Amino acid sequence: MNSASDSTELELAEPHLREVLSTVGLDVEYVRSEGNTLYRLDADGREIAVLDYAGGYGSLMFGHNHPALTARAKQLLDEGTPTHAQFSRHPYANRVATELNRIVHRELGDDEPYFAIFANSGAEAIEAAVKHAELDRGARAAALVDEIETHAAAVRETAASGTAVIAGGALARLGLDDSADGAHDVERLLAGIARHNAEQRSRPPLFLTLEGSFHGKLVGSVQLTHNAGYRTPFSSLAAQARFVPLDRPEELRKTVENERGTLLDPVIADGVVDVVEREYPVFCAFLVEPIQGEGGINVLSEAFAREIQEVCAAIDCPVVIDEIQCGMGRTGTFLASSAIGLKGDYYALAKSLGGGIAKSAVMLVREARYRREFELVHSSTFAKDSFSCHIALQVLGMLEAEDGRAYRIAAERGRALAGALTSVLGAFPTVLREVRGKGLMLGLDFADQADSPSPVLRELSAAGFLGYAIAGYLLREHRIRTFPTASAVNTLRFEPSLLLTDEEIGRLETALRDVCAVLREQDGNRLLPSAA
Repeated sequence: MNSASDSTELELAEPHLREVLSTVGLDVEYVRSEGNTLYRLDADGREIAVLDYAGGYGSLMFGHNHPALTARAKQLLDEGTPTHAQFSRHPYANRVATELNRIVHRELGDDEPYFAIFANSGAEAIEAAVKHAELDRGARAAALVDEIETHAAAVRETAASGTAVIAGGALARLGLDDSADGAHDVERLLAGIARHNAEQRSRPPLFLTLEGSFHGKLVGSVQLTHNAGYRTPFSSLAAQARFVPLDRPEELRKTVENERGTLLDPVIADGVVDVVEREYPVFCAFLVEPIQGEGGINVLSEAFAREIQEVCAAIDCPVVIDEIQCGMGRTGTFLASSAIGLKGDYYALAKSLGGGIAKSAVMLVREARYRREFELVHSSTFAKDSFSCHIALQVLGMLEAEDGRAYRIAAERGRALAGALTSVLGAFPTVLREVRGKGLMLGLDFADQADSPSPVLRELSAAGFLGYAIAGYLLREHRIRTFPTASAVNTLRFEPSLLLTDEEIGRLETALRDVCAVLREQDGNRLLPSAA
């Protein structure tokens, strides 16, 4: 067997992914990091600084290895803080939940408590939210069924006394003939109601989300991710979602109307038996990103946020707000959703919550929805540990320091970065299409090259690799690291930390103008490593 230092060592750690990255020169090993900089080694072992605009996909609000965070981490490790003390009291986790509640209440202008379920990653937080929402949906459905059965028993009791009269048209609504046979007709009516209700109850839960959504790649969360390449191979494993176009909010009401379910409820008043419809909770939850990350840095409008809120309230469908990538102050407020007036029944937080050091995530559930029994049927080995909770407390303290100075910096640095991207857009209108996003979560959309005279550009575009080739060029020629978004592969993402300087913004602008010139000249060969 080859030794670890042997350059011919068999590649076993996701070898296909490395092979794909190598085609555009992104298969780089980094050996050190600080601030917005990653370091690689050249052939002589000397460090080469790379400006990191990928930012851990939004995980590095305070940059790589922030001194205050690394110092706290070292202190915790030196003190021997327990990582594995499951099934015991965790006061530090309660402090994280309390601080999150304080911040969320301030932004929402509300004081309803949110209970916290801890996790290790954003996808796990989404899975916890989905599981909890289904537990809640099942309990609400069961309560509704029990109520209907109680009503049916009361109708039978009245019918047995011979005083029940069926309201005109009640049997016809169930497709039954009116035989004018009192007690027998009541049983026929109840049997028809039971058949209808059993059919409705057999329907699997549905989820609502948006086209372009990305909520993870685990068994449940991947079905809530719009990209068919991630979702379709596993569609038989989990409940299904209905995807609503981001630019057509009116489609939400149509989708709900087409899919909603009702149970029939036999009611009796003054000896008259009638049938009323009751809303059956078919929809488990609506999952929404205030700013879509992997979908191309698409910003949800205030109008659509209002539509989501109104429709979900009307059908008692909980709203799960995915703040995993856009939250934690990245857009200038702690919650990106609070700036557009969207209030969630659930919130999923992760990425920057761990300060780029800890694997930390939290799912928040508002009190009116919370099911205490969930704590006994859901757990996670590494969640809620002392190390990650104390790092999260440090992060929250840094965000809130000086009356939220970090939020103001993120907003200002975001405006400066957006200004540079917009300037490049203006200079290359045939190469670029749009600048999207908010704060330090921005995307630059490149025009498709499917009709390019360059065979290389046509091939890259057809393969969905144009954005990756552009990213490889920026890394190779300008030592700048970024990537396209996963489901909008012509959109480059920029999610640096709030330490971003004017000089770093200037470097990016110079690099983008260069690669745009290459594309305008249709010199596709220059984008590939072999031509370097």
